[in-house]
Amino acid sequence: QVQLVESGGGLVQAGGSLRLSCAVSVRTFSNYAMGWFRQAPGKEREFVGAINWSGGRRHYADSVKGRFTISRDNAKNTVYLQMNSLKPEDTAVYFCAAGPSDSIYNDRYDYWGQGTQVTVSS
Repeated sequence: QVQLVESGGGLVQAGGSLRLSCAVSVRTFSNYAMGWFRQAPGKEREFVGAINWSGGRRHYADSVKGRFTISRDNAKNTVYLQMNSLKPEDTAVYFCAAGPSDSIYNDRYDYWGQGTQVTVSS
């Protein structure tokens, strides 16, 4: 069984930074690609970023490119999302997900965390 637990969310002013963490309980973390998604009230869940098993390939949604950075530490079974220059439109619940490939599509991921709230005030 694979369990994912996000942490690091909170309230921040526009222009500020947050780092989200996602701890994954699994025997072989490096078997999984990881993704970050977000969902704002009244909106569909959307892709934020993804990273392959080794960390050698990453890609991002256009809306966060240049501001967010995804990374992973396979020794700690953890994936991170560093968020800089935050904007009010980044406000959402952020989810991490694990799956066989670093897809932009949420239905390609097999396991999900419970989410962590990020609120950016103007």
